[in-house]
Amino acid sequence: MKKIVVIGAGPAGLTFAHEILKKSGDFHVTILEAEQTVGGISKTIKSGGNRMDIGGHRFFSKDEEVVKLWTELLPLQGSPAMDDILLGKDREFSANGPDPEREDEVMLIRDRVSRIYYGGKFFDYPVSPKWQTFKNIGFFKTIQAGFSYLRSLIFKRKENSLEDFYINRFGKTLYSMFFEGYTEKLWGRHPSQISADWGAQRVKGLSILAVLRDMLAKIFRTKRSSFKVETSLIKRFMYPKFGPGQLWEAAARRVVSLGGEIMLSCNVEKIHQSNGKITGVTYRAGGESVFMECDILVSSMPVKDLIGGLEYAPESVAEIAAALPYRDFITVGLECTLALKNETKIKTLGNIVPDCWIYVQDTGVKLGRIQIFNNWSPYMAEKPTEKTWIGLEYFCDENDRYWNMPDDDFARFAVGELCSMGIISSPSQAGVHHVEHIKKAYPAYFGSYAEFETVRRYLDSFGNLFCLGRNGQHRYNNMDHSMLTAFEAVKNILSGTEGKDNIWNVNTEKSYHEEDNQEKSI
Repeated sequence: MKKIVVIGAGPAGLTFAHEILKKSGDFHVTILEAEQTVGGISKTIKSGGNRMDIGGHRFFSKDEEVVKLWTELLPLQGSPAMDDILLGKDREFSANGPDPEREDEVMLIRDRVSRIYYGGKFFDYPVSPKWQTFKNIGFFKTIQAGFSYLRSLIFKRKENSLEDFYINRFGKTLYSMFFEGYTEKLWGRHPSQISADWGAQRVKGLSILAVLRDMLAKIFRTKRSSFKVETSLIKRFMYPKFGPGQLWEAAARRVVSLGGEIMLSCNVEKIHQSNGKITGVTYRAGGESVFMECDILVSSMPVKDLIGGLEYAPESVAEIAAALPYRDFITVGLECTLALKNETKIKTLGNIVPDCWIYVQDTGVKLGRIQIFNNWSPYMAEKPTEKTWIGLEYFCDENDRYWNMPDDDFARFAVGELCSMGIISSPSQAGVHHVEHIKKAYPAYFGSYAEFETVRRYLDSFGNLFCLGRNGQHRYNNMDHSMLTAFEAVKNILSGTEGKDNIWNVNTEKSYHEEDNQEKSI
């Protein structure tokens, strides 16, 4: 029986272990996870009676295999959730699905509402050409934006940077308002210094034309319309009752039931190699270093750390990998009373604003995004009918002044920003809080990333090494993309396929997630 070691119990690692154990009895699989919990950045953090989602995870995919696994682990709801009942919302439910009021192992169907908060006003995300948008922007700015967009249609820029990518799709005026400052806040770099690859992966099908097409689809389509909808415009998604970590905890239990082994608090320090193959790893657990041999190594650890842990790597490869950039992340969970008024027609518990996410485009604050956990799932908040439980997302660099700020001080800083923006009326409206630091949350697309192909070629030279997931490929993948890299790796191993292009090519083909039928959103 061949021994497979998997580094990381996030979506990629757990999916890989599940699939190979389910499809073959020829392997013994051990997952080594550095943290004390599974799920990676898709874990759920518990704070008292509240739960936090790190970064926000919509469960949506166009890949039927991904959706099938999700709903096998947590079946779709068959009855109304708490807020549906209290608000009298009608939904279509899964036949014979579990009742979320009685059962915990359930996937909810949720409405997506995401907006931009800019200049004290709400804008649709993505920005939509409707009366309220024009009113918020102002007449002269609207005219300027229109001519700017028309110019972008005629005079296309060569896409050497993310700035070029956005201007080609939205025009310079809208880019300056809604993309430039936020992108710099996210990455700590101006969009002109970031590769266009990021936009090509994250919003490749999104543009003014895409938004207009979506609006026309809503007006004219029938239930089985042939109109297509951009992935970024999908209006519904699935979500576990207790957040994304609940699903990956279920996946971990399934892996163990299939014969796999998951070892937590095991930090891989060294990767051993001989004659062009990986022979084993050394991990640290309980203060001791332990060697574990393997026939196959599956890695979802950051490429920077993987190369750094190899016994030997060419100097050119080691230098590129050591300089690969990442963006780190702090999120503050906060129980509070929002001053924002719900001026939409969407009914919510406590009549709070209906957003899952609020993108903060104002450059006068460091806050990047606000999650309202009550709207993701009412079961994420301890008192969903009385208090609003939110997540405040900050992008930073490990060991900068924000990262090193004591948790209570950082929470006070965040509350101060909320007050300055009018999100809450005063610090007295803020209650309990919880602060989480996430290292290497976002692989970045600048610096030595331009030479990443050199690193990839070297990693691929090891026939028994498979790099999966967001950090394993240094690619800003969504959760389902990370799972798809695992599916592809399993196919290669079981078929004996030597090449790995199919694994690396997940989320690079434009056709993958640019358009899909609205009905497939769940």
